[in-house]
Amino acid sequence: MIRFYVICLVLSAVTKRGDSHSLWVFATYILGDTQFPPFNVVLMLDDVQVGFFYSNETGLINTRPSSGDNDTQYLRDGSIIFEDMFQSMRRRVHMFKDRLNSSEGLNVQQRLVGCEISDQDQDHQMMSSDAFNGVKTEKLQILSEESYSLESTWSMKLTKTKVEFVKHLYISFYLPVCIKTLKTFLKKYQKVVLRRVKPRLRLFQSAESPSGSVKITCLATGFYPRHINLTILRDGQPAVSDHQISGGELLPNGDETYQMRKSLEVSTEELQQHRYTCAAQHLGLDNKLNIDLDHHRELNTTTLSLSVLGAVAACLLGTSVVIIICCKRKTGKGSQTSLQSNYSPTQSSEREEIEGTEL
Repeated sequence: MIRFYVICLVLSAVTKRGDSHSLWVFATYILGDTQFPPFNVVLMLDDVQVGFFYSNETGLINTRPSSGDNDTQYLRDGSIIFEDMFQSMRRRVHMFKDRLNSSEGLNVQQRLVGCEISDQDQDHQMMSSDAFNGVKTEKLQILSEESYSLESTWSMKLTKTKVEFVKHLYISFYLPVCIKTLKTFLKKYQKVVLRRVKPRLRLFQSAESPSGSVKITCLATGFYPRHINLTILRDGQPAVSDHQISGGELLPNGDETYQMRKSLEVSTEELQQHRYTCAAQHLGLDNKLNIDLDHHRELNTTTLSLSVLGAVAACLLGTSVVIIICCKRKTGKGSQTSLQSNYSPTQSSEREEIEGTEL
């Protein structure tokens, strides 16, 4: 069976520096009988989808709604680039299918290509990567006109003429168009991609396992942008090497924010002897945010104790009020009987005063 890697899985492999912005194109060409369009393209600004193209009998269709004069140039450039990408990927999928004697089922050619600029607009770079049926076939990276690399992971002969042609095509056409489109989208969607939402941090421990170990988990959630540095510290220093810490995957929330958790297993003796801290660095924070495990437990214990004391005090107060009311009613009834047996007109005002007090 052909392994089909959807585009959203490729997104997890794309890294982005905290001080930069990127524009990525995820293109897929499918050869075979499928319910999906043969060719589709997703356009991402950082981690926000800003465009989607797909092919049908008449050509490429853009599903992004028109919203300004800049869309004309965007559609013109997009049509040229995506049409060229469509033809290139169609040739490649047939070439690899014949060369590898692939089955008559689904054959998938995918391409990830994009550019990145720094916040200061000083550093520009571009990258492209191709894969056939989930296996990488070619990678291109451009850091500058002097720093350029084109690698083939298959036994494909890359002549000097071909390397120079691809280099000229990307540096002279694709890179300028990508950077221009990236800046246009940044201006248009700056309220979305430039927002800063600081993370909420929690540090908690699971119940002790039969082996006597305890899992400490550091959770950061509700933050944007997605780049975050999450660390578990022991006595103020990095607790252990990275291979001893599990987790660390970046996951999306349903409100366009992200979450990440890291866990560490320690013995109960280590838990008592050391102080464990969860530390986070993020663009939404002015400084590093630290949450201490001991403080977290003491805080929970103190909160619980105060809650219990408050409940006990409320019960005692309620009981006291009931006792006082009962005693008062009994005293009032006894006084009323005594007054009725010794009633005289001269004591009328005193009786009214006592009855008023009872009520």
